[in-house]
Amino acid sequence: MNSLYESTIASLPLLGHGKVRDNYAVGDDKILIVTTDRLSAFDVVMNEPIPSKGKVLNQMSDFWFEKLGHIVPNHLTGVAPESVVAASEVEQVRGRAVVAKRLKPILVEAVVRGYLIGSGWKDYQTTGAVCGIALPAGLKLAAKLPQPIFTPAAKADLGEHDENISFADMEQRIGTALATQMRDISIALYQAAADYAATRGIIIADTKFEFGLDEQGKLHLMDEVLTADSSRFWPVDSYAEGISPPSYDKQFVRDYLETLSDWNKTAPAPALPEDVIQKTGAKYREALQRLTGHELKD
Repeated sequence: MNSLYESTIASLPLLGHGKVRDNYAVGDDKILIVTTDRLSAFDVVMNEPIPSKGKVLNQMSDFWFEKLGHIVPNHLTGVAPESVVAASEVEQVRGRAVVAKRLKPILVEAVVRGYLIGSGWKDYQTTGAVCGIALPAGLKLAAKLPQPIFTPAAKADLGEHDENISFADMEQRIGTALATQMRDISIALYQAAADYAATRGIIIADTKFEFGLDEQGKLHLMDEVLTADSSRFWPVDSYAEGISPPSYDKQFVRDYLETLSDWNKTAPAPALPEDVIQKTGAKYREALQRLTGHELKD
């Protein structure tokens, strides 16, 4: 199974390498986003690619962009990635890239939590709240929340940890009207996706969305949506309160990294064993099949 750790598109101007995606300019108003097989855990990019991961993420995002397009516009243009690169570069983009609208990114991640897990659980144990949102006492690990909550995060520089912020802080950063619009749309997206996923035997515990503005100031959903990189997916049949449920995402890698007493969750990343790499790739492909009903396209 061929992997792509980093793209080398020479026919377009490089805009930058993110944790997982490489971005190139397509004229002045579009951008080629190539989803590589890199994996980031604890905001550190691992050294080994996860085979086919980028194609899984790309296919899953395309699925959700189409399914949720009635709620908010998105960054897709419909332009074939193969049509904007040199013939020798087509294999780098096939199945793992999109040509997107060039938007002004909003530097606040829109996080929606439906269950008490991860940093939210740690926050709740300490304060009885998540990002300042008070929750009922006595909730257990992985408990379903009374209703989904919106807990924004300030985007950090590459290699740094995103910072959970309050909604009031978000309002100060981007304005009340835009913050409220992002919150309401994010919760609507999460609820629609969670309702659908439940019919496929999957719980979406939490997810994060990213948004940008076009030249007219219209809000668009961008980057990726409801992938195994940006969400926690749990199988319904093995879910229980009080335990960290098995998940169809990079939790498999996180769990391995948590066993390393000599790594402090900062770069450089430790080496991943081959079995962790292969099992993580299988988890991603299984998530795609279970959620969309389709196997990974070649």
